[in-house]
Amino acid sequence: MHTKKIQSSRCSPIVSIVTLCGIVLFTLWNTQAAVLAQVPKGEHGAAEMEYQIKQLNQLQPSVDVSKTPPGFDSVIWQAFIPQDNALTPERVLLGRKLYFDKRLSADGTVSCATCHDVTRGFTDQLAVSEGIKEQFGKRNAPTTLNVALLQTVFLDGRSPTLEHQAKMPIINPIEMGMSDGQAAVNAIKDDAEYQAAFQKAYRRQVNYDDIGRAIAAFERTLIFMDSPFRRFLNGDKNAISSEAHQGWELFNEKGRCVTCHPMNPSNPLGTDNRFHNVGVSARHQDFDTLTRQGLKALEEDASEQKLEELALSTDMSELGRFLVTKNRSDIGAFRTPLLLNIGITPPYMHDGTVETLWDVMDHYNKGGEANLFLDGGMEPLALTEDEINNIVAFLFSLTDDRFAQENQRQLKRQKAQSEKKRPLKDDDMAFRKKIAFEK
Repeated sequence: MHTKKIQSSRCSPIVSIVTLCGIVLFTLWNTQAAVLAQVPKGEHGAAEMEYQIKQLNQLQPSVDVSKTPPGFDSVIWQAFIPQDNALTPERVLLGRKLYFDKRLSADGTVSCATCHDVTRGFTDQLAVSEGIKEQFGKRNAPTTLNVALLQTVFLDGRSPTLEHQAKMPIINPIEMGMSDGQAAVNAIKDDAEYQAAFQKAYRRQVNYDDIGRAIAAFERTLIFMDSPFRRFLNGDKNAISSEAHQGWELFNEKGRCVTCHPMNPSNPLGTDNRFHNVGVSARHQDFDTLTRQGLKALEEDASEQKLEELALSTDMSELGRFLVTKNRSDIGAFRTPLLLNIGITPPYMHDGTVETLWDVMDHYNKGGEANLFLDGGMEPLALTEDEINNIVAFLFSLTDDRFAQENQRQLKRQKAQSEKKRPLKDDDMAFRKKIAFEK
């Protein structure tokens, strides 16, 4: 694009304001980049645990577990807390200590916070996560923010509760690699602080089930919902930009996003808690062959440990929910992710193959990848570039204010990335100039 040179040294008020805003934003972005560059890194690229704890203290100075978090119905909130794991300060403090403790891994290099890093949106911002011995799994790490009201846990829903889920990575051979739960107990049972903490929290000695309970109790306190969009829903019409406002309308209408991502005061998380094949795996997987392999493997060994192995370390991971239910309709289906704080948890989709929110929109705009098991609601949307930009603006308005700097950094980074590379963009498919056929 060619621009005329400004002949006069005097600028109009509008030009001056735009220039000033640009300088301010540039300064903020570079300040945040400088801060990120100074984050002390530990194993596997995660921030050092002590640094993460300090950051969490700043994000969440205190938590009153006797009160229902703002924005949640108290009856519903209590219904999601098991009777044997009522929230108490002692249990939350114990779970917090365990969350950051690398001794729960076989080689002492991985904790929960390695893949759910406080400084990276409580994810690792990697396509797939790295565990012990430089092993990589097959799935993207979801955020632990706002997981309190998920009806099932893990991307395939193989865990019914947070308590159950919290124990599984510890014994997964790729993630934390302990041989069994007792090995995890042995790693910390002689620690006097843990002995006292378990007695205070559960009136028992150190044991594996209570390790899971305590971590789950802590994760239930990670409620981060104070976003511009929430203020908008509560009546502040100026809380979000005009672009985000238009994006919200598109989200509910032409974009059809609300079909799987309901966003309202009754369901603020942005998920239907269901499982869908949205045509991500179909780009590179032979579902029929994988289905036969998965069924054979589970017939030979139906244990929970075998399911963990198939889900994280084999190509059968792409079968998703099918490995849990063995229902043909669940082939390639994964749980609808939370939309809260989505801007700071890239990359996207269950395998982390979609780099930016613009790429996510391109994927849905073309109707996903055709396959025999594609969700019936997937179809081309005919969204224009401006409409995609507006929906993305809305999605970035869902980030909690406490992550505002990281949200701006990601907005800038993802926008720049999208302008250089849009691997899934396909206007012909989006506008039905070409019709996709099942392979």
